[in-house]
Amino acid sequence: MQIDLSSRSALVTGSTQGIGHAIAAGLARAGARVVVNGRGSERVADAVRTVRAESGSENVVGAPGDLATEEGARSVLEAVPAVDILVNNLGIFGAAPPLEIDDAEWRRYFEVNVLSAVRLIRAYLPGMKKDGWGRILNIASDSAVVIPSEMIHYGMTKTSLLAISRGFAKDAAGTGVTVNSVIAGPTHTGGVEDFVRQLVGDQLPWEQAQHEFMVKYRPQSLVQRLIEPEEIANLVVYLASPYASATTGGAVRVDGGYVDSILP
Repeated sequence: MQIDLSSRSALVTGSTQGIGHAIAAGLARAGARVVVNGRGSERVADAVRTVRAESGSENVVGAPGDLATEEGARSVLEAVPAVDILVNNLGIFGAAPPLEIDDAEWRRYFEVNVLSAVRLIRAYLPGMKKDGWGRILNIASDSAVVIPSEMIHYGMTKTSLLAISRGFAKDAAGTGVTVNSVIAGPTHTGGVEDFVRQLVGDQLPWEQAQHEFMVKYRPQSLVQRLIEPEEIANLVVYLASPYASATTGGAVRVDGGYVDSILP
């Protein structure tokens, strides 16, 4: 399957590292003009250079801004007034005893993981509908369905993204715009390595630590390993393509079989 996105532009939020970085590189390899986003200008500039090198495309630019704030979102929207493909990847996570998560932390998780996506959908969806084509992809998680006891606040935000995706897909019905969420399973990123160490300790070699984490904290995984970011990106690039024109309002899984469900 040859995916050609050379006539399309894409914004990937939180794309200076991890899954977002891999998605940006994947879209650039498919020919899209890609906008890399992060909070800091230096990190964004570094990520732009890396994505260009990894993808072989010079059609990669940066748009720094903290999308968890109205001011940051405005600065990104001023730099990028319209896109064909919006990937809401920005997110934070971390373990915390459930009864010790205060109101401020609940709000912070909601504003970063959920409201940032809503702001951009609200801004970009009207233009996509007018053009008769668009792709909105919200990067969710297996934690949206299998709520981890150590990350209830994170799971809540990812469940919210499933609802938002379904709702905005209905708003875009019949317009040529698709809206989906991607349920990513436990993925091998720098942040997840830190999270694994937080749970299993830092004394074990990485491969052993990863195995202990999967066995103890993610035993439902059918691949029995962490997923690589590029594996998430492969699905996102497909869903962003014309080939996925009949897929909308869905929660599409690339979770290594973690969610114990027959339906996607």
